[in-house]
Amino acid sequence: MISKTYTIINPTGFHVRPTKTFVQTASTFPCKINVINKGKRVNGKSSLSMLTLGIAANEEVTLEIDGEQEEQALEALGQLLTAIHE
Repeated sequence: MISKTYTIINPTGFHVRPTKTFVQTASTFPCKINVINKGKRVNGKSSLSMLTLGIAANEEVTLEIDGEQEEQALEALGQLLTAIHE
């Protein structure tokens, strides 16, 4: 298992559009993906679960990834967490 913490830089936080992109990307990897924010851990492959986190701008989010292709998943999903979406 690997994990890394990221800061959300998108001024509007992690809303529906970036969440959809994140979940679609996460679902392409065969590993288990958890997202942790403010002490709450959810399945990173579930849009509804991700939206319940209510991730705002400048908040820290930790990715925990376990299984096959975990390094590739961490790299791809980390880029999405730190991107500025419109």
